[in-house]
Amino acid sequence: MFDRWGRFVVRRAWWVIGGWLVGAALIIGLLPSLSDITSGDQGGFLPDSYESVQAIDLARTAFPEQATSSAVVVVKRSDGAALTPADQDRVGALATAIAGAHIPGTGQPLTGPQAVAPNKLVQLISVPVTARPTDAQGQIDAVQKTREAIRSNLAGTALSAGVAGQVAQIVDNNDTFTTAFAVVGAATLALIIVLILIIFRSPIAALLPIVVVGGVLQVSSNLIAAAGKLFGFNVDQSLQTLLLIVLYGIGTDYILFLLFRYRERLRAGVDARTAMVDAVARVGEVITSAAAAVIVAFLVLLLATFGGFGSLGPALAIAVFVMLITGLTLVPAVVGLIGPATFWPSKAWRREPTGTAFVRIGAALGRRPAVAAAASGLVLIALASGTLLFKADYDFAAGFPSTTESAKAAADLQRGFPQGALDPTEAYLTTRDGGALTAAQLDQFAAAAARVSGVGGVQPPVKATAGTVARYSLLLTVSPASNEAITLLHDHLRDDLHAAAPPGTKVLVGGSTAIYADINSANTRDLSVILPVAALLIAIILALLLRSVVAPLYLVLAVLLNFAATLGAAIYLFQGAAGKPGVTFQLPIILYLFVLAIGTDYNILMIARLREEARAGNEPRAAAALGVQHAGPSVAAAGLILAGTFAVLTLAPVSFLQQIGFSVATGILLSAFVMSMFLVPSLTALLGHAAWWPGHGDVKRGGPEPAPVEHPVPVESN
Repeated sequence: MFDRWGRFVVRRAWWVIGGWLVGAALIIGLLPSLSDITSGDQGGFLPDSYESVQAIDLARTAFPEQATSSAVVVVKRSDGAALTPADQDRVGALATAIAGAHIPGTGQPLTGPQAVAPNKLVQLISVPVTARPTDAQGQIDAVQKTREAIRSNLAGTALSAGVAGQVAQIVDNNDTFTTAFAVVGAATLALIIVLILIIFRSPIAALLPIVVVGGVLQVSSNLIAAAGKLFGFNVDQSLQTLLLIVLYGIGTDYILFLLFRYRERLRAGVDARTAMVDAVARVGEVITSAAAAVIVAFLVLLLATFGGFGSLGPALAIAVFVMLITGLTLVPAVVGLIGPATFWPSKAWRREPTGTAFVRIGAALGRRPAVAAAASGLVLIALASGTLLFKADYDFAAGFPSTTESAKAAADLQRGFPQGALDPTEAYLTTRDGGALTAAQLDQFAAAAARVSGVGGVQPPVKATAGTVARYSLLLTVSPASNEAITLLHDHLRDDLHAAAPPGTKVLVGGSTAIYADINSANTRDLSVILPVAALLIAIILALLLRSVVAPLYLVLAVLLNFAATLGAAIYLFQGAAGKPGVTFQLPIILYLFVLAIGTDYNILMIARLREEARAGNEPRAAAALGVQHAGPSVAAAGLILAGTFAVLTLAPVSFLQQIGFSVATGILLSAFVMSMFLVPSLTALLGHAAWWPGHGDVKRGGPEPAPVEHPVPVESN
């Protein structure tokens, strides 16, 4: 199949290139952009079955002008002294001025004596933000215009103020994500160019992934946005950065797989066009199977109850599919036209090197496969033991720069209020029969809530216009996004508040802490479902590729072990060495996406080469040695580049992106240099012909085979 496809693409290269360019122009010109479906609202990603989401829905109905969240204005004296009565009057005038500005997307500002800290160092003004979380520009404008009103009204006074709160954080961190995208993008491009220049010593080969994947990135972004509009899903702010890394990572992998095999056929004396046809015939199956495994793994995220993961999966699956189509059409068409000049000006592509590191590694593995299997397995098991210490961290604010206005205002707030004052837990008291709440019921719940362990204060309730719902802001004694707060809510806080409801009433607990607690529950459930389903589907894809039951079993087990080892390494570093309270709660799913899913690529490339060497008549140990010699260079090169592209995330000024960058880079290196280079070939050598049971994947099939290459194709020889 792929040999016929290769001949079609090479013979009609100009038609293929022209068709791709026309299609890309239409997609970019006619479809929406990714920013149209981007949201920073974590609660919007949970299903309606969770109590925190039910609380949000109740708030939107009962308090239409205060339903989404609040911007908290933190006012202090510039000299750091306590606020005087005149200062407090001036803060009240500021709240009136903000209301008088009639800022779109905001409600009536609230302040008063209850908003003054007990030590009088700060006073708060709560500005309800009515712009929807999906209306990113509306939220940005609301916060920015509120800040403008503050600056104009406090100019020349002894007071200063800043806007804090979740909405302000999102607004401030939009710039952070933009900076991260620019830094990561520039570093990724530079890294790819430098590494491919070292590998091939050719500017044409180095620029090929940059140009091709750049086009795929834009096309994919528009297709994802169109899918989001069509099927009604939003994506997280971090998708743009992750999309860039994923596409440049796997896109470069697929291009390298083709270039290495193309160069190998040229060295065997095959003419340029036939060499590209052979490359597509051999690598096309590998790329398609690898992409299919990644796409399936991504789509399994549709089973997630947390919509942030559920939407991330289809978005990345669309991008990988576009990259697959490009890798099988545009890339071979372009390289087929350029021919051996792809490697210009280097002439090293004409010579077969000898005595390389991959020859020695392959020979050693072939002689002692049991030692290689034991050593590589023990490394992964030792790292995987770190998963026993896993703790999730939900504190997004702590991971962002402390120099933004929202971060400074949050620090000022904590000088006078409990840690939970910035982001109170919301308790919504409502009657069961739809009647109006009585004053006695309101007072009874306020008194009971104040006695609940972990509650540092209860602000006066705000009644809905109809009088059937009252909202209480509870100030926790711990940081609202900390593990302690999540545990507090899970252990007893939510249940205690339910029990505190007066007769005839009920309570819904909402707010960010409740959202994080529900995300925690959803995350635990999602991992328990997604991992086994993905492993099963990847095993089926491998079984179809290899016509075997045995090989897919140990390949999938190896990938799962590698996943655990990567997570364990991150836990040892961040929770252990760095003393973090935990690793970002997104990390297990991110590692699932990029270590379990993409790490399968290297297994597929290696096992396909092992099968090819076995079909050439080599015994299992010899086939393993030759497989490492021939596939090792492309696995190593692809692994280094993909790991490098993720490693540049450590340059981002966002803590959770740094954790993701280090962890995924580590996982990719383990995938390429431990699992695929040692564990899989050694296990295949030890199992011998049984690895291909019940099929005969190691037996030569009918039809012409490209002549085998006698020598390795090492990275360092180019």
